[in-house]
Amino acid sequence: MSTYDFCVVGGGIVGLATAMALLERNPGTKLLLVEKESALAMHQTGHNSGVIHSGIYYAPGSLKAELCKRGERATKEFCSAHGIPFVTCGKTLVATDTRELERLEALVVRARENGIEAERLDEGELRRREPNITGIGALFVPATAIVDYRAVCAAMARVIRTAGAEIELGTEVTAIRESARDVVVEAGERRWTAGRLVACAGLQSDRLARLAGLPVTHQIVPFRGEYYRLPNEKNEIIRSLIYPVPDPDLPFLGIHLTRMVDGSVTVGPNAVLGLSREGYRKLAVDLRDVAQYLFFPGLWRVLARYRGSMRAELKGSLSKSAYLRECRKYCPSLTVGDLLPYTAGIRAQAVTRDGTLVHDFLFLESERMLHVCNAPSPAATSAIPIGQMIQARMARG
Repeated sequence: MSTYDFCVVGGGIVGLATAMALLERNPGTKLLLVEKESALAMHQTGHNSGVIHSGIYYAPGSLKAELCKRGERATKEFCSAHGIPFVTCGKTLVATDTRELERLEALVVRARENGIEAERLDEGELRRREPNITGIGALFVPATAIVDYRAVCAAMARVIRTAGAEIELGTEVTAIRESARDVVVEAGERRWTAGRLVACAGLQSDRLARLAGLPVTHQIVPFRGEYYRLPNEKNEIIRSLIYPVPDPDLPFLGIHLTRMVDGSVTVGPNAVLGLSREGYRKLAVDLRDVAQYLFFPGLWRVLARYRGSMRAELKGSLSKSAYLRECRKYCPSLTVGDLLPYTAGIRAQAVTRDGTLVHDFLFLESERMLHVCNAPSPAATSAIPIGQMIQARMARG
């Protein structure tokens, strides 16, 4: 049975960034990272829009705002140091009616308070910069960029291995036992011991915490984000990323047009209740996942609280025409035929028993373990400072 100073469970970007931070602060330490899939970044990290966010949405002075600002800079610096291409194309938030225009003005104030550069555009300037986009006003955030987060994770893995750590793929943890001296981690017949354990298990984070014997009162509910891709001849339809102005009463940002680093343009995502935590096909169903959340009272309270938006999201999922209507509010030239198939993503949404959607960090800790039960969006952008924050918490412990 091999012994390590640290064991990190989870090969997404938060787990990898945490491993990097632990190795950087503890040179020569023995570290093991285990991932149940055959490759890294197979779930949330590898199924998102690939955006490096600026942090404009988040409350001034909040941890999310600070981590996102630091993460935007750190991610770009990491990419530059490791030869990973990224494009700082900026984001344009488009208001299509007077209510959205009022919300846009609030974001102008928030950007100023967060120290984020943002430029207010009137209707004419929006049309000049984005000829295919329609709106009565907009806000341009120049720091927003795009990147391939799988490439970022591959570079992080190289850093980790170079520092002497081991990465075990295809290794699903089946047991975790903590004692006063160490933590024993099992994966079938294989067994390791570690002085400390960090779990960054994303879509399986509540189950892994429960497996370790921690008091878990929340549940991960999967929300499926469905994307489309535009045909290649429409790759020049936008110059920056095009986002609607978000409704502060709703938990998701809305359908947007996103440039990708390979030159393509995606549309999405929506947000519908998923029938599988890790099933990306349209009709993928996992009966265990469904049964678990159907018996969780928090889900029913969420569905009741957001029933109007949930109904609209479901309609867009079932009808491409309904989905298109959301896009055509700000990009009227799109047609149903422009919406080509693209891989969906699944967001791990932590929900409490009273129906609260957890939008902040949620950690469960013991003497030798720290479980990241919720790393809120934009966790990919913020991953490097999140890893540093986790390392600091482990050091205090």
